[in-house]
Amino acid sequence: MNLLLSLFGAVAQGLTWTTFALGVFITFRILNIADLTCEGSFALGGSISSVLVVVFDWNPYISLLVSLLAGMAAGTVTGLLHTKLKIPSILSGILTMFGLYSINLKIMGQPNVSLIGKPTMISVIKDMLPSATELGIRDYTLQTSVVFVVSIIFSVATIAFLYWLFGTEIGCCVRATGNNETMVRAQGVNTDMTKIIGLAISNGFIALSGALVTQTQGYADVSMGQGAIVIGLASIVLGEVLFFKAKNFAVKMTAIMCGSMLYRIIISMVLRLGFDTNDMKLFTAVVVAIALSIPNFLDKKRVSVRKEVHK
Repeated sequence: MNLLLSLFGAVAQGLTWTTFALGVFITFRILNIADLTCEGSFALGGSISSVLVVVFDWNPYISLLVSLLAGMAAGTVTGLLHTKLKIPSILSGILTMFGLYSINLKIMGQPNVSLIGKPTMISVIKDMLPSATELGIRDYTLQTSVVFVVSIIFSVATIAFLYWLFGTEIGCCVRATGNNETMVRAQGVNTDMTKIIGLAISNGFIALSGALVTQTQGYADVSMGQGAIVIGLASIVLGEVLFFKAKNFAVKMTAIMCGSMLYRIIISMVLRLGFDTNDMKLFTAVVVAIALSIPNFLDKKRVSVRKEVHK
């Protein structure tokens, strides 16, 4: 039973990071840009959401919207640095990320902010439900169930929105820019604008994920985004390995959601085996390296099989 509860908690936690992974997917796979802004915008979303709820007593749902808009502003700054000042994309992201660290400290006024005793999305929904005692379950189970339902709603809604958005004319231009920027520019499309739009959308959802994670875990920390890009990449590559034959755009994004859950399940199992928590980043790096190498290995294997067949 404890193992099942641990797995359920890992799945719920993975779903809270799905929106983050989808944001990284937009820049990493669609725009073909390694954008490090995500580590700053993730913490930006968490810091804004926590301060609005704790200091200004805002509705936790409205704080999510403000976090989304703030993340879009951060992505726009990166896009302007890259397209207008001609700074390489990776350096543009690093500059914005560094600047956001100080901005997040200014917003919170301290390294971390606790939401204990304040209304969050999870606590508001829990108050509307019968207590854990009345339901005959543990409070942890009720808490995790609420997180699971809320997170899967956000994940499915994000996938549906992105599927619609990238099917529109401007969305197709953003996708085409990542595939062949020269060709798109030859068709008269302003590729600078499509890059800025892509970066803004990406970091908007990443900041939204930061706010969601903050409200589910009960606190925001200025360093909560450090190394987060590796978690997003792990979710993407694990999903691509699971659904390596996926061609439909919606299926690819669903694969990322599954990859995010699988990553958290793997981490949960590793921790249950007694591994040191300080080794988790090293373990994540190994998982990403293995997952990235599997498609290349499979491609070489297919080529060798074809050669054998032709012989």
